[in-house]
Amino acid sequence: MKIAFFDTKPYDKTSFDKYAEERGFKLKYFETKLNEDTVDLAKGYDGVCVFVNDTVNAAVIDRLHELGSKFVALRCAGFNNVDVKHAYGKLHILRVPAYSPYAVAEHTMALLLTSIRRIHKAYIRSKDFNFSLSGLTGFDLYGKTVGVIGTGRIGRVFIDICKGFGMTVLAYDRYPKTDDASVHYVSLDELFAKSDIISLHCPLTDETYHMIDEAALEKCKRGVVILNTSRGALVDAEALLNGIKSRKVGAACLDVYEEESDLFFEDNSGHIMEDDTLARLISMPNVIVTSHQAFLTEEALENIAQTTVDNILQLQQTGQCPNELCHQCGISEDCNDKKCF
Repeated sequence: MKIAFFDTKPYDKTSFDKYAEERGFKLKYFETKLNEDTVDLAKGYDGVCVFVNDTVNAAVIDRLHELGSKFVALRCAGFNNVDVKHAYGKLHILRVPAYSPYAVAEHTMALLLTSIRRIHKAYIRSKDFNFSLSGLTGFDLYGKTVGVIGTGRIGRVFIDICKGFGMTVLAYDRYPKTDDASVHYVSLDELFAKSDIISLHCPLTDETYHMIDEAALEKCKRGVVILNTSRGALVDAEALLNGIKSRKVGAACLDVYEEESDLFFEDNSGHIMEDDTLARLISMPNVIVTSHQAFLTEEALENIAQTTVDNILQLQQTGQCPNELCHQCGISEDCNDKKCF
């Protein structure tokens, strides 16, 4: 089994080499992202392994199919960069539904605490031996209301963390888990109106695109804190920037950005930032941006590599994989949902 591995970073290789060797797979690592210009690099390979900013659109899918590829293995949970419906009957689309919900949820809380307690500012000051406390006043999380949008594995872990801080948790999900009485579900409008902090943990779909936009922010409390460690396009970046400038948004913590594909995971420190919106967001004193690193723990990397390789092995041996995406609902091929067939 030969696999073309796109958008490779040094931290990918250690775990994938280990599991691929155990299963007799041969990986060819490419630093370039998969797109219409690079897809021919997959010639001679049984399939490709891609990440969040690789492009798997109709044109790429058709070319992969022509080249003899049988699958696209996503080493991530999100799949908004894949035309799943177009791939039906041509390529198997496999994903990693859960690698470490703790990694992402803990990073979300780390961003929140860093922001509201001004830890990043205190760190910079102390490096210059400036130990003044002026401008570092924060607020308690205890007793505050947090609205969690999306109650999958990551959202549930984040809810548990928030409860540990003594916070009141409101939740919204298009498909609420009604058998779980520990989660208090409300409408999206109620969540917007009552939450001091809003954290996004849902996939990017047509329905969730720009879920946080100008209209949504108008419904929120003045000074609301927005957290996004899920997908960048859940938040309308221009609307968020305007909300910050008008003081409607008190702070924003972003691990993702809707136009991140040509920026994140790369060192752009020697280049002029041409994305004016991102440049202005980063310049704001109440905004923290990290570069899609919420998943980046040793445990998560191990789980991603093991699950990805196991997905391919199952497909090779049985022709099926429980982590294959359904071409209709995007859950899995064994979703058994009548609306999909």
